[in-house]
Amino acid sequence: MKYRTLGNSGTAVSKIALGTMYFGSENTEDEAFALLDAFIEAGGTMLDTSDVYSDTLAERTVGRWLAARPSEITDRVVLATKGRYTTGPDVNDVGLSRRHLSRALDASLRRLGVERVDLYQMHGWDAHTPIEETLSFLDDAIRAGKIYYAGLSNFTGWQLQLAVSTAKAMGVHVPLTLQQQYSLLSRESEYEMVPAALHNNIGLLPWSPLAGGFLTGKYKRGTTPAPGTRAGGDNPLYRYVSSQYSASDRNWATIDETARIAKETGATPAQVALSWIADRPGVIAPVYGARTLHQLHDGIAAADLTLDDEATHALDKVSAPTPGDYPYGPFGVAQRDRRLQGGDQALGDLVSQGSAHPLGHP
Repeated sequence: MKYRTLGNSGTAVSKIALGTMYFGSENTEDEAFALLDAFIEAGGTMLDTSDVYSDTLAERTVGRWLAARPSEITDRVVLATKGRYTTGPDVNDVGLSRRHLSRALDASLRRLGVERVDLYQMHGWDAHTPIEETLSFLDDAIRAGKIYYAGLSNFTGWQLQLAVSTAKAMGVHVPLTLQQQYSLLSRESEYEMVPAALHNNIGLLPWSPLAGGFLTGKYKRGTTPAPGTRAGGDNPLYRYVSSQYSASDRNWATIDETARIAKETGATPAQVALSWIADRPGVIAPVYGARTLHQLHDGIAAADLTLDDEATHALDKVSAPTPGDYPYGPFGVAQRDRRLQGGDQALGDLVSQGSAHPLGHP
């Protein structure tokens, strides 16, 4: 296993994080314990959960695992959870208010059986709560020893920048991380969110790095997902995600290219996809949710896989998002470009050149 620092901090975490979203629902407690044991044994350290995963069962499962293992094992864990979404029937059982977050954090700590968590992430934006109130609560929670660091999740670029700039203006702790959907099949975060994170030295924790399993190669173009797979199950969310991924020719071309590179390198498609996302600018660790021990070991091996420049370029090219001309296509990008050498550059010249995006897509 390889390690990286958790954003702009001195805490090191494993290059692959273990997601626990399905503990207690798709994974029984025994299966979850086996996954957690194997992850730690392989050198993994970062566990990611939330107070709404599997209707609180994910946190409870992790908590019982922590209680059942000796401290020399559990002390290695860098524990991350989240708060924001609905946890009860009351109108205030949701959001980023001080009232809800205080209760949600305390409830998470009880379920996890710990005095503090390493990373407490705001699971989404809340338009009804002033960002100052949220940041003030997080700063107080850090000072009280209930959390070590704060992070964000599912924030847009302007929301992330507002949070960072406001925290600096207030003189409170600045969030360290951003957890976004990000994979070879979902690169739209590169338009605004990733550049905002890079500008502010915010570390990225991509969720769904295998695009709901599509990047493992188990789904085939023009076929119905098999029973027993997430896309082939009864969950309406999975069916919706499956329809979105399978409707794109670009996605299928990316899946094919991933499989080709996997065959050439002797890796699996999942390892290629995880290696690609793990080595994107600003990424700390993709949050990988394995269902079986075989999947877990397959994903962990990606930490030691580094794609060469040719393979990386091929994946960058085939998976590049195709935005409209404005504001993220050539015409829009051209208006944000500036040539330092040789004087002014005409807008028409920039458009004809397709002014290159700093993260690699045109």
